[in-house]
Amino acid sequence: MLNFEFKNPTKIIFGKGEISKISREIPKTEKILVLYGGGSIKTNGVYDQVKAALEGYNWEEFGGIPANPEYEVLLEALKIIKEKNITYMLAVGGGSVIDGVKFLSAAANYEGEPWDILKNGIRTEEGKGLPFASVLTLPATGSEMNSGAVISRREIGQKLGMGGPGLFPQFSILDPEVIRSIPKKQIANGITDAYTHVLEQYMTVKTSATLQDRFAESILQTLQEIAPKMMEEEFDYDSAANFMWSCTMALNGLIQKGVISDWAIHGIGHELTAQFGIDHARTLAIIAPSHYRYNFEAKKEKLAQYAERVWNVTEGTTEEKALKGIEKMEAFFQSLGIKTKLSEYTEDYQGTAEKIQEAFIARNWLAIGEKGIVKPEDAKKIVEMAY
Repeated sequence: MLNFEFKNPTKIIFGKGEISKISREIPKTEKILVLYGGGSIKTNGVYDQVKAALEGYNWEEFGGIPANPEYEVLLEALKIIKEKNITYMLAVGGGSVIDGVKFLSAAANYEGEPWDILKNGIRTEEGKGLPFASVLTLPATGSEMNSGAVISRREIGQKLGMGGPGLFPQFSILDPEVIRSIPKKQIANGITDAYTHVLEQYMTVKTSATLQDRFAESILQTLQEIAPKMMEEEFDYDSAANFMWSCTMALNGLIQKGVISDWAIHGIGHELTAQFGIDHARTLAIIAPSHYRYNFEAKKEKLAQYAERVWNVTEGTTEEKALKGIEKMEAFFQSLGIKTKLSEYTEDYQGTAEKIQEAFIARNWLAIGEKGIVKPEDAKKIVEMAY
């Protein structure tokens, strides 16, 4: 097991009806900006609950943060923060809204050009960001309990990550009841996103970090177990609760400690989203099978372990089990209605691999993945395999 440090200061308030506890957590002296996405919170009852919890507070609101939070839209919110002297933010939404608020937290007290935070990878240290909290409405990314974010800038075709220890939410409210109104397509995306987050931290090399492996495997098994109920029309609270908590645990920093991580799937997937606008989770499902097949020799032992422990594949050689594991994973994505080939999303896929290779070189991503095994030319071949 590798050396590590772990600190996660986010307070989780979990369960039915807990949105009302906002008033217990935010001082009445704060001037609050409530930020949300396309407005679904005004039809599913969440907005009304937040509004009731903020009775007696001085607060403003900003809606319209899109999926893959857009830099130009966030700059409009930044103007409000500065003009209205906002001292606290409340993100009400999924990962995109929370990611956008993290960027705003960093930018609010930054004296230079806000884009530099993303372009130059400027980290926000503890106590330097504008304080914020979240009410999670769409489980998937774990952004409600971590300090990372990904922001898009469509005018230049870039999607960049950012973070720092000063960008943890002070608290996050997780009420599984909000899942009642989420479309099944987004549920499928959320399951796939969380599942792949675990794979990126688990599917690397054999490790002595036994507990970390077991943590990761338990999240994968839980997502597989609850997936059929989550895709049914009838709402099941317990399945929704396990889904929501699994998404948080998949990327709150715990399972990555003491082990090496990959993240090459996400690196390539972000480029597919930038080029085609394909949902983030679906780009991961496109790339993951090809990534594991292309890097089979480096990952076959862990793939075999995954097949044995997560899918109960007990027969065959290490190589046979490993291949079966990839097949099982791909079939799981497909069972959610997620297509796993780029050609199933667009007819204009020829030349994509070359563009992604060029993008990797332009970003100086010359050796990503665990132990730097994915170079730009490897990314090109992985994408070609995903056609």
